[in-house]
Amino acid sequence: MLLFEWILALLLGAVALAGLARHTGLPYPALLALAGAGAGFLPGAPSISIEPDLALTLFVAPVLLDAAFDTSPRDLRRNIVPLTSLVLAATLLTTAAVAYIGWKFGGLPIAAAIALGAIVAPPDAAAATAILNHLRPPRSLMLILQGEGLLNDAIALLIYRLAVVAAVAGAGFSKTAPLMMLAALLSVPVGFTLAKAYLRVTLSVRDPASATVLQFVSTFGVWMLAERFGLSAIVTMVAYAMTLAQSDVGRMPARTRVSSYSVWETVVYVLNVLAFVLMGLQARPILMRLPHAERSDALILAGIVLLTVILVRVLWVMLHHAATRLWPRFGGKEPAISDRRSSLLISWCGMRGLVTLAAAFALPENIAGRDHIVLSAFAVVLGTLVLQGLSLKPLMRLLKLDADHGARHDISHGRQRMLRAAIDSLRHDDSDEAAALRTQYEADAEIAKSLDQPQGASQYDHLRMTAITAARNTLRQLWKDGEIGDDAFRLLQEELDWSELDAAPAGHFQPLAVEGLHPAGPKQE
Repeated sequence: MLLFEWILALLLGAVALAGLARHTGLPYPALLALAGAGAGFLPGAPSISIEPDLALTLFVAPVLLDAAFDTSPRDLRRNIVPLTSLVLAATLLTTAAVAYIGWKFGGLPIAAAIALGAIVAPPDAAAATAILNHLRPPRSLMLILQGEGLLNDAIALLIYRLAVVAAVAGAGFSKTAPLMMLAALLSVPVGFTLAKAYLRVTLSVRDPASATVLQFVSTFGVWMLAERFGLSAIVTMVAYAMTLAQSDVGRMPARTRVSSYSVWETVVYVLNVLAFVLMGLQARPILMRLPHAERSDALILAGIVLLTVILVRVLWVMLHHAATRLWPRFGGKEPAISDRRSSLLISWCGMRGLVTLAAAFALPENIAGRDHIVLSAFAVVLGTLVLQGLSLKPLMRLLKLDADHGARHDISHGRQRMLRAAIDSLRHDDSDEAAALRTQYEADAEIAKSLDQPQGASQYDHLRMTAITAARNTLRQLWKDGEIGDDAFRLLQEELDWSELDAAPAGHFQPLAVEGLHPAGPKQE
């Protein structure tokens, strides 16, 4: 019962932090990291641990699915050169540099040191986008960060799995690597096949609650199935999620889509809260059981790892920028980070988050130097979110990067085409109802030609909201006076809710950096 009470208190505190972040303009991920670190040192804080085998399944599986739906394969293909040269190399360099630090200065065995490097290597793109979305940076930079998030997670977790197996089994990399690489290759078609099977099985499911439950069951089920058969759960989940995200376009009913996005946003939000709190609750016991001299060494190692993670990314991104200027082909056909200001911003978006925490939690208890590795991982997450997260907004203003209006143009263009198709569908209908609809759509089509705020509410929408408010007040009064029963009240209330959603600006669940489009609430990984 005490644990349940703490969870409720922590979730309430997270909501309060989200409100504080909105009112002060401070980045929510940084506030959450500070609160999580402080929670473990509160008087009477419970000792909570999580099974290593459960950690990756619980935290990483839904995060990878969520990231896949936010990542565009077309944008990945378009930016394949910078993503490969920048993202892949940065992950490998960070892993190698931190592994050397852990081995040379931390006294860790080489496999455990590589595991530490892989744990802290992947940046949390969602933490950066959660901050940058409200600053409206160039869209090309946001696409790089989103693509980086998914690819970095997959690469780093593959290296992490390989290192952990080698460390626990005591076997060399030459023995474990070939089998794991073969398993990773086989995982791609398995993930693709499972996604197609899921789509076929759920084709007739129209109930939002049932559809959402099936999404959860399939997400965790795919991960556990891959683990059970010796495949790479990370690669399987990425292939499954990317296939699902692309194949599911247009087939999901509107009611199910709205419900699903809302539920998944809440789930990722809760997972972030739990992960940061678990971080704080595990940091205190680690510090307490380390001898004083060893505690100092562990903290020094954590500080060095934090500096290494930040410096490697900054140096490599700036080297990548220099190489792009010397050899333009190095940056691809359409370089997303072609100038120094963009490179500086990308280099500073290296905050670590949920994946790093989950990988640290998942370390087996018998791995050598586990306490030092976990403490270093916690320091990197806390340090990057606070140091870089709090300074990202001032840096953005200092660099004076111009917003990219490409997304706004796409929204306006797409809306005009949709409205024109709606008008054309009514061309041969001479009824009064059709005439009223044509007038409405034609007015909306004129408004859609404006690029100033394509996601904003039009005057027509404001009038609809006024009318809906009046209707809602009347409905409430009818219910209070007993003129209608509870069942009728709830049905009519739902009808007004859908009308209000239709009149309100769209995009609450889509993480796009577009002026006038603000996600509803924090969405971190």
